[in-house]
Amino acid sequence: MNNKKIQPSKAVIEALEKNSSEGLSRRDAIKMMGIGGAAGMMGMPPSLYAEEESSKSDKQAKVLVVGAGAGGIMALARLRSALPNADITIIAPNEIHLYQPGQVFIAAGLYTMDDIVKDNKDFIADDVTWIKDEVASFDPDNNKVITRAGEEVSYDFMVVATGMEYHYDWIKGLTEDDIGKNGISSVYLSDLEKGTARGGKATWEWFEALKEAAASGEKPTAIYTSPNTAIKCGGAPQKILYLSADHLKKDDLGANYIFATNSAKLFKYPGIAASLEKVQKGYDTITNKFNHNLVAIDVQKKIATFEETYEVKGAYDEDLEEYDVTEEKRMVDMKYDFIHIVPPMGASQALIDSPLGWQKGNAKGWLEVDQYSMQHRRYKNVFGIGDVCGIPICRTGGSARHQGPVVVGNLVAALEGKALKEKFDGYTVCPIKTGYGEIMMAEFNYEGYAPTIPFLNPEEPRWFWWVFDLYQLKPMYWYLMLRGWF
Repeated sequence: MNNKKIQPSKAVIEALEKNSSEGLSRRDAIKMMGIGGAAGMMGMPPSLYAEEESSKSDKQAKVLVVGAGAGGIMALARLRSALPNADITIIAPNEIHLYQPGQVFIAAGLYTMDDIVKDNKDFIADDVTWIKDEVASFDPDNNKVITRAGEEVSYDFMVVATGMEYHYDWIKGLTEDDIGKNGISSVYLSDLEKGTARGGKATWEWFEALKEAAASGEKPTAIYTSPNTAIKCGGAPQKILYLSADHLKKDDLGANYIFATNSAKLFKYPGIAASLEKVQKGYDTITNKFNHNLVAIDVQKKIATFEETYEVKGAYDEDLEEYDVTEEKRMVDMKYDFIHIVPPMGASQALIDSPLGWQKGNAKGWLEVDQYSMQHRRYKNVFGIGDVCGIPICRTGGSARHQGPVVVGNLVAALEGKALKEKFDGYTVCPIKTGYGEIMMAEFNYEGYAPTIPFLNPEEPRWFWWVFDLYQLKPMYWYLMLRGWF
């Protein structure tokens, strides 16, 4: 492992942090971070300075954005620029905005809470109507929504950016209150309505407790789970595994690590999966339990129960010249000393209960949008952005950033009665932290690998990407992405 001491560019970070959104221009921010046309960091378009005149309209319209996470705020910023005469409303209860990737760096002991939270009022302009509530029901047939407080809000066009919800309660015997106690942690845990994101802090304390246990003389058993649902940032379960293992390794300590995932492999692409297998060999014993989904936990006895899916070979079929194979399930109990839980996740109940969600298949309940245009397949004045969309990609902030110009460009085209020309290519990025000081930057789209810097092999962990993720991406998120500047 490469454990070089990392020296951040203090001038860059301090300059970005001390300037408000009004006091720091887009051009100055880009210059300070040293990113321009040729660098094209993380899938930026070739020119960050060009205005998309073709994606503007002077027409009047009532535009509603539902949700104020990364996708909603990015869409809102672009809509204000593209539709200067529009009446724009956003419905979202959270006054706090969370830089969600930062939870992992808090877990690693490298960020604090102040690094990852800001007020949403910094990103929602005064000329936007902000209803601090949630949508209780969607009525797309009548172009309106009803809030939890009973307020009826109509629209001409709507952008749904409601993200995904965590369901710790789907694991029998577990509640959110158990996180941070009895050897249980979860880096995802947050409550934006209360302005907290305690998952990162709880996981850092978990790291330290795991190290203390390992130093006591006997190797503790630590389990890391990944559920049978879509999740936000598919690489996060392994990030916590490798960072915690490296945290112990620095002091020549180890544990019995178990990665229990519902997936059948470490990663969808064989090359990256092979590289991760190599990474695992650099740590103490890591046992992979594939096709294992956590369904129950005894928090007092420290026993986790998994539903394992496995294949059983039956009789030989002479006509097909192959064996019949059936899929069966069984319950498997595992004892642990420490467990990091990634909760099952899903769309909001309001969306699931509405006509807007997919009505069948594995995507049932997720927003039914076209995977290229991001337009709803049945309600043409509805668009989606971010984790809520039922499209075949990993759910990441990088995806939302690439969807932003597509959503707004196509919404403007629909308003103008023109053909929708913008296409989302399925870009997503999974910065897998394989240890302190190294990241494997897995970038791909619908077609396969889509590396921002083509000559850098995405299957190789690099210190370069660690520095970028730890020191540059956060100010870029606050001062560029959420402003709709790229």
